[in-house]
Amino acid sequence: MEKFTSLNALVAPLDRANVDTDQVIPKQFLKSIKRTGFGPNLFDEWRYMDEGKPGEDCTHRPLNPDFILNNERYQGVEILLARQNFGCGSSREHAPWALLDYGFRCVIAPSYADIFFNNCFKNGILPVILNEKVVNQLFEETFATEGYTLDVDLASQTVKTLSGESFSFDVDEFRKHCLLNGLDDIGLTLDDADLIRSYEAKRKEKSPWLFDVIK
Repeated sequence: MEKFTSLNALVAPLDRANVDTDQVIPKQFLKSIKRTGFGPNLFDEWRYMDEGKPGEDCTHRPLNPDFILNNERYQGVEILLARQNFGCGSSREHAPWALLDYGFRCVIAPSYADIFFNNCFKNGILPVILNEKVVNQLFEETFATEGYTLDVDLASQTVKTLSGESFSFDVDEFRKHCLLNGLDDIGLTLDDADLIRSYEAKRKEKSPWLFDVIK
């Protein structure tokens, strides 16, 4: 998993509350567990004018000109600004996979669905919680300023605006450690690889019959 330390990036404002995971990545695209390739179908039903099909080349599909990510000024964004209860609905891990594959490394919202929130940390996305008043301010500034960026620093747990205004956010220390060091569940296990090998060697020495090959 890629480390998340700090990020200075363009912001895209998704001004909708209760965005569920079926809107993030519709169910017909949940046919792979490779974690990659979902970006073109992120927000598929809002992004395109036609009905998307699994495995389809999205290059020439008709785009919805009213959807925020199709606006020229929001190309290359890495921070998604959202409203309350983002990521509600089903528990599909494909939702953060699609966001990450599109290019998002951070989501800022007043609140999230619990499972989506947890899945973000496990896949290298930082979900920042800021109070609704601050989020409203960020929406206003993003809409008013083309090329609007935010500076998100995980070590100091701050979000800084273009004007230098700073907002603090809370994050669990263990999750923070994992993101800063790029450790997903597999990475955490591999951190103890030497201890695991030592344990297995001692176990084999004490109980060799458990390791006999059955012919």
